[in-house]
Amino acid sequence: MNPLSALYGAVVRARNRLYDRGSLTIHRLQGPVVSIGNLTVGGSGKTPLLITLGELLKQRGIPFDVLSRGYGRATRGVALVDPGGSPRDFGDEPLLMARKLQVPVVVGEDRYAAGQFAEAKFGPQLHLLDDGLQHRRLARDFDIVLITSADAKDSLLPGGRLREPLSSLSRADAVVLTNDTSSAELRLAKQLVWRVQRGIVPPATKEACFAFCGIARPQIFFDQLRAAGVVLAGTRSFRDHYFYRDSDLRRLLKLRGQSGATCLVTTEKDAINLGVQVAALQPLYIVPVKMRLEDSAAVVDALLATIRERNPRPA
Repeated sequence: MNPLSALYGAVVRARNRLYDRGSLTIHRLQGPVVSIGNLTVGGSGKTPLLITLGELLKQRGIPFDVLSRGYGRATRGVALVDPGGSPRDFGDEPLLMARKLQVPVVVGEDRYAAGQFAEAKFGPQLHLLDDGLQHRRLARDFDIVLITSADAKDSLLPGGRLREPLSSLSRADAVVLTNDTSSAELRLAKQLVWRVQRGIVPPATKEACFAFCGIARPQIFFDQLRAAGVVLAGTRSFRDHYFYRDSDLRRLLKLRGQSGATCLVTTEKDAINLGVQVAALQPLYIVPVKMRLEDSAAVVDALLATIRERNPRPA
């Protein structure tokens, strides 16, 4: 193991032991908290999974809000996301969740403070905690951890992408496996195992496209486009959560022309970060992520039964 990864792992394990022993305080909100998290630094599909779960809760008529850090925003403190606002103020993923789900999304570095704000404004309803596995300061009534096939073979930061070792899956109530991920190599114990099929809704065009994105794992997006039959004349990737500048737009238009493509294609998250600049890149196809949770009715039943047992307040 990389010596720096070994040091990082020792620090993570020591911090978790302090929480497990009660040496570090865990704060509880009035309403039940369902955490959706992962072990890696990004690209596993937490945001699409949260949106999928939120849509299932809405179908049941269950009121909820979303608590998120608001990664990448230029502001600090607790704030209610304005769906018509800017990613610089709220973060791209909270904006995407607010627009897709049409429920309150509250951002804050301290998710307990964000939850207190949400409860003061909307009452103690169910909270979906975005990227919550490592945010142990906030107590949760159900922990969901999303795992990809690459995670089981990865190593800890900084040598790899793992923020926590695979042993941290012991804190999960449910482990969600994406696509062809096998549970055999994860050494799971009593956790529920759920499966999701993750893909995209490809653009309906036969023309050659130039694809670009600023996400954690851009190659996956490009591969999905090709697998869906989209003709790619070229690709360009930016860092995750990238805010596009005018010079980037000019460069993308130039690359489109040089490649012989007739259109551009990107992700929903990138469209958030483009904002009104989307108009300057037309024709532009914006590709949504498609995530299907297998046996979703049983999944929601199990989730609600557990949180009602652990938190007697109705959810």
